[in-house]
Amino acid sequence: MRLPRPVVNFLIRTIGRSVLRLWSMSERVTVVGKEGYDRLRAERKPVVLLLWHGRLFFAPYFFRNTGIVPLISPSRDGEVLVQLAGGWGYRFLRGSSSHFIVQAWKEMKAELADGSVLVIVPDGPRGPFRNLKAGGLRLAQESGAHCVPFTFSARRKRNLSSWDRFVLPRPFSRVAVLFGEPFTVSHSLRGEDFERERARVERLLVELDEKADAFFGKP
Repeated sequence: MRLPRPVVNFLIRTIGRSVLRLWSMSERVTVVGKEGYDRLRAERKPVVLLLWHGRLFFAPYFFRNTGIVPLISPSRDGEVLVQLAGGWGYRFLRGSSSHFIVQAWKEMKAELADGSVLVIVPDGPRGPFRNLKAGGLRLAQESGAHCVPFTFSARRKRNLSSWDRFVLPRPFSRVAVLFGEPFTVSHSLRGEDFERERARVERLLVELDEKADAFFGKP
């Protein structure tokens, strides 16, 4: 028997959120490269934080109560994330590359104009795996925001068999959280030049994942 959606949401908000909090609290965390991001935050500069769908697990707890604004898909998976992290000080915007996003575009630009941090998952919600869609970069280009890559990995972890190869750290593991160097997207980039920049940023995010995975060496 399928439970009604309000009941499912209640269970996610109560049991699911508690499990995620305790699981995340059990990890021993090392943070690398956060200085550039902290500087932008201190100066109230607008930021587009970029992370792959498969590296989402640790982000809701790590960024709790910092006032950042995630862009979340209107899909059922997106609703699960909203229910899980809804009590941790986030202000959610709903939209994605596979859903009508025009109504959210002005809201995102308004948030950035106010010095906010938007979280964009550029291969979500359905992939392909680590294929960077251009929306986040175009948003940064139009708004003048700084892009900051983000990822995490763990000493002991499991990669799920989902399309995004979701990274699930083992409880009580050592976790490495990595920030990439901030960058901006030139207003002059168009056509092939913009595509080259998109491909460059895609490689940056992949390389940051690889650096995080190699952080603790081989088990």
